[in-house]
Amino acid sequence: MSHHLVIRVIAKLLIPFILLFGLYVQFHGDFGPGGGFQAGVIFAVAFVLYALVYGLDNARRIIPDRYIRAGIALGVLIFAGTGVVAMFLGGNYLDYSVLAHDPPHGQHLGIFVVEFGVGLTVASVMVAIFFAFAGRGHKIDEKEG
Repeated sequence: MSHHLVIRVIAKLLIPFILLFGLYVQFHGDFGPGGGFQAGVIFAVAFVLYALVYGLDNARRIIPDRYIRAGIALGVLIFAGTGVVAMFLGGNYLDYSVLAHDPPHGQHLGIFVVEFGVGLTVASVMVAIFFAFAGRGHKIDEKEG
């Protein structure tokens, strides 16, 4: 796709704004619509767009498979770890009230951390699914040719 100059330039301009919007949705999620799941999907869309325009091999160089697997595991650990920390502090699992000196601050902190874990996991899983299907299709085309 190197001969599609307009598409490459437009993608290069759009990707930072897609990532910025993903950050907005992530950090605005506890105040309004949005949150970790939506932000994770938006973040993944930026990498999918990059892979579609610049090629799967270039995208895998930007975000190698080991980072994707680490993102999946780390996101789940952040989510689960927040619940375990709440239990160690005397609350119930995912009872955010005990995470800070007063309950509202604890709830805000807990939601923030949990939503970050969800966003990281969702973004990593979406990219992993895309890489798996996109890579599979490329190998099928090679066998047919």
